Amino acid sequence: MENLYGITRFNLEKYFISINEKKFKAEQIYDWIYIKRIQNFDDMRNVKKEVINKLKEKYSLEKINIIKKEEDIGVKKYLFELDDKNKVEAVIMFHEYGNSLCISTQVGCNMGCLFCESGKLKCVRNLKTFEMIEQILLVESDINDRISHIVLMGIGEPFDNYDNVMDFIKIVNDKKGIDIGARHITVSTCGIIPKIEKFMNEKMQVNLAISLHAANDELRNRLMPINKVYNLDKLIDIIKKYIKKTNRRVTFEYVMIKDINDSKKHALELVELLKGINCYVNLIPYNETSNSKYSRSETGKILEFYDIMKKNNIQSTIRKEFGNNVTAACGQLRANN
Repeated sequence: MENLYGITRFNLEKYFISINEKKFKAEQIYDWIYIKRIQNFDDMRNVKKEVINKLKEKYSLEKINIIKKEEDIGVKKYLFELDDKNKVEAVIMFHEYGNSLCISTQVGCNMGCLFCESGKLKCVRNLKTFEMIEQILLVESDINDRISHIVLMGIGEPFDNYDNVMDFIKIVNDKKGIDIGARHITVSTCGIIPKIEKFMNEKMQVNLAISLHAANDELRNRLMPINKVYNLDKLIDIIKKYIKKTNRRVTFEYVMIKDINDSKKHALELVELLKGINCYVNLIPYNETSNSKYSRSETGKILEFYDIMKKNNIQSTIRKEFGNNVTAACGQLRANN
């Protein structure tokens, strides 16, 4: 049985046509589950009983479960348990501009980035579309407020679960669905080039972020094994093609790790790598964990790095730090449980 929260409106319309019903019923169903937020088929009062019965035979409205929450100033972290007892995380950050939810796309991750807590637990499976959608629905219910921004930057590599992630984005962006604007949705990838190429032909206005973290192949090979397959020359080449095709600016994420990638030399390498590219650099102070040999760059080093970016006309920001009193690193709460 399929979960209704994982079905795009287009596919739901096809289903209704297949059972000789009008396709507008898909919009009715979306209104009940995403606007009115009912949780039982029998509460859909303007849908014929025979149609409800057919829906019950094909679809479920089962939810994943929140099993743990941690909270700090400006942030709240959730641990979810799935039907098969696997666990994933999401974290919501409360900003002046709205509520931003970072969700997981896989149970574990196969990318193996050395500094990342998620990658220490290998990928068990991809999340299904409904398991990603329900992270949003459950968090909105818990905080009794709307989520305004979605970031696919939690556990997993989104482009390693490409088809389910694209369906997720369609449901989230659908004005009859969860209705979050495309420019408020960001997909982060470590650099799977064939999927970036595919993504740039989707005709979506969704933001693309690249987990970079090093500006030379030797260091990036060491930190991120994906670079041995798709090196920096190949990555930058596809990003330039992406920008030309979509006319969209790309964000580069750069985690600041003490004595690893935070020197003046590293900053100048990054300036050289990104020169002339319509991009934005997000400098991220490393989240230290009890399981990591790495530590956060000193504040002075981060500020010096930022100044070099600014002086060389590379738009940059230092990400505000959240969650010092929770297991803030992506994958840490799951690993500890």
